[in-house]
Amino acid sequence: MLNGFMKTLALGGCLAAFVAQPAAYADKLDDVIDEGVLRCGVVLDFPPIGYRDANNEPAGFDVEYCKDLAAALEVDHEIIPVTWAERLPVIVTNSADVVFGGTSDSLARAKTVGFSIPYAIYYAQAVIGKDTGIKSFEDMKGKRVAAAVGTVPEQEFLKIAKEWGTEDLYQGYQSENEVFLAVAQGKADVGITTNTAVKPIVEKYDTIVAGPRMPWTTDYTSVVGPRKDTTWLNYLNLFVTHQVRSGRYQELWDNYVGGEAPELRIPGVLY
Repeated sequence: MLNGFMKTLALGGCLAAFVAQPAAYADKLDDVIDEGVLRCGVVLDFPPIGYRDANNEPAGFDVEYCKDLAAALEVDHEIIPVTWAERLPVIVTNSADVVFGGTSDSLARAKTVGFSIPYAIYYAQAVIGKDTGIKSFEDMKGKRVAAAVGTVPEQEFLKIAKEWGTEDLYQGYQSENEVFLAVAQGKADVGITTNTAVKPIVEKYDTIVAGPRMPWTTDYTSVVGPRKDTTWLNYLNLFVTHQVRSGRYQELWDNYVGGEAPELRIPGVLY
């Protein structure tokens, strides 16, 4: 009877352990493959990284990265246009699977969303009204400065504007296109953007010229995904690595920006 009791107890323990195991669930990688489509949030007022071509179709460096990721997954792709302020919310609400949108990998943002290793690097630069007389960053003091809401340039400049006591002169816009238009029309003296956007904007508006580089650090940007989905973020890391190893990163950078693609590795850091 004791042997029978022990066998029953052991069987019951096994069943309990089996029942206690968490139910299997599909992660984002499985979800995308099963659904057959990759939804990419892309900022389309960020030429040449993201914009609309002459046929009003999404184009640019980030759009091609979305297509490449979809091809690697063997699924279709869908471009979801987002503003700068919408980049994190579309991930949190599961309205997009990833965001390619010049998103800086800040520690504050990492509390909300997950980041891949850097896939592109930028630095902040101003575009200025042709007749403003601005030559250096210091010349911007007392001028009307504009930037897109929710961006690192906005956050960094507002710190400096507070030191200068010129916060009341700052203008925030929902998109960079609105920033450039404000400068072109003389509503703002300065618009802060990235170095990659300066050339196409100067070519588009004859009232705008290239301005000084901003004093804050280089901007490392990452692919954005759900914060808790480690499997998906690991896959995105591997994708970024393969883009570099295959030469695709350099090819796209040369096509859309020109010149040597920036080194993505940080001295003294693993990646």
